[in-house]
Amino acid sequence: MRQLELLAPAKNLECGMAAVDHGADAVYIGASRFGARAAAGNSVSDIQELCTYAHRYGVKVFVTVNTIVYEDELEDTQRLIWNLYRAGADAILVQDMALLKMQLPPIALHASTQTDNRSPEKVNWLLSHGFERVVLARELSIDEIKRIHQQLPHAELEVFVHGALCVSYSGVCYVSQHCFSRSANRGACAQFCRMKFDLIDASGEVIERQRYLLSMKDLSQINHLEELAEAGATSFKIEGRLKDVAYVKNVVAAYSQKLNQLVRKYPQRYCRASLGEVEYAFEPSLNKTFNRGYTDYFAKGRQQGIASFDTPKAMGEYVGKVKELRGNSFNVASTASFANGDGLCFINADRELVGFRVNRAEGNRLFPLKMPEGLKPGMSLYRNNDEAFGKLLAKQTAVRKVPLFMKLTSTKEGVQLETAIVQGGEYINSSVHHLQCQLQQAQKSQRDNINRQLTKLGGTPYCCDEVQMDADVEGFSYLLVCWPTFVDELSTP
Repeated sequence: MRQLELLAPAKNLECGMAAVDHGADAVYIGASRFGARAAAGNSVSDIQELCTYAHRYGVKVFVTVNTIVYEDELEDTQRLIWNLYRAGADAILVQDMALLKMQLPPIALHASTQTDNRSPEKVNWLLSHGFERVVLARELSIDEIKRIHQQLPHAELEVFVHGALCVSYSGVCYVSQHCFSRSANRGACAQFCRMKFDLIDASGEVIERQRYLLSMKDLSQINHLEELAEAGATSFKIEGRLKDVAYVKNVVAAYSQKLNQLVRKYPQRYCRASLGEVEYAFEPSLNKTFNRGYTDYFAKGRQQGIASFDTPKAMGEYVGKVKELRGNSFNVASTASFANGDGLCFINADRELVGFRVNRAEGNRLFPLKMPEGLKPGMSLYRNNDEAFGKLLAKQTAVRKVPLFMKLTSTKEGVQLETAIVQGGEYINSSVHHLQCQLQQAQKSQRDNINRQLTKLGGTPYCCDEVQMDADVEGFSYLLVCWPTFVDELSTP
């Protein structure tokens, strides 16, 4: 049986813990230095806290150390990696091969997508140099991923399934450094591809003026997870270490639910790579979170329609067409529900994005704080800030619990409690706990009372619906002297 891993981004500790709560099997986060997102650095102490929290659920924590390292930084980089290892990190993502010459701790190495991994030969070279996993280039098709897996079936292949796309091949963009002396390979990309450009032909004629000609739509492979798994993908990676906690909650929940459907469809073939079951307090919707429009990119081969020429900003979900303008309001032909504070936008006649906020919503009649210029009947309207959805995500939106099997039997000293974690219908990590108890004969069966008491697991990450017990056990009432101590043990990772 092959484990499927959903790998989520973490801008900070809060985002990392939210990713765990909402169903991630692994989280990747940047340290204070040497990560490919310089604006998303975290202290070793925060990473240690995340590791402690994540490991309760069998969730792994990977740390990005994936910039080019300068000569005078080698010692600091080595020291950082040792500190991350002591903090409990499960792997580091690497770009600079100089790290292979360092005296590193026994921590797993993952080859970052910035090492330009798009062929079986490159993947094999990386494996031969000690890498346990390779993050493939985003530009590979499902068939190309399959060919790599067929030639290297033992390789852990990590693929991007969601998030921002670079116009260049993964890891091979130097334009930010060339134009602005800000190296993307040092975590300081200037987002050159999100800028306006003129397109001029050889004769000097302007074909396009001030358009976002290099801006890509966002990747979404949520409908290709089964094909990617069959192709040999091990880990499904969500981009977004600069995204906020609401983005993490929504996107992780959507992909986790989709992976669970795949596991239920093929229970003998796949299982999730971590422990626990998640109960959600909301329905995830990828259209309601930041996106520039979605594309599955080159999953089925090269195609048109992968760019977002009009804007590099989030347009959000389509909510209908403008029907009528009247004074300081307008109405919308739509089945959507609107709320005060919603952020709406449209593309005007000059093909520019115009955004505005709804001051008051009365059904489908909307009253902006100020009527936007250029808004006309028939125009398509998009919502890039759903006020109601945002307020929902600001609350606790998921609870993750690890199911426990419990069996209670009597012993000479009192009772014996067998426990095991339930994963995919199987029992793992079983253990036996001996509780010294005073036994007293009960006048009636104590099964319900015992079950109720033993399944009170408080603030632990565990849950248990029912305790199995022998017939000779339920006839006694128990003073479970050691039970509070046992619950404390469960709370400790």
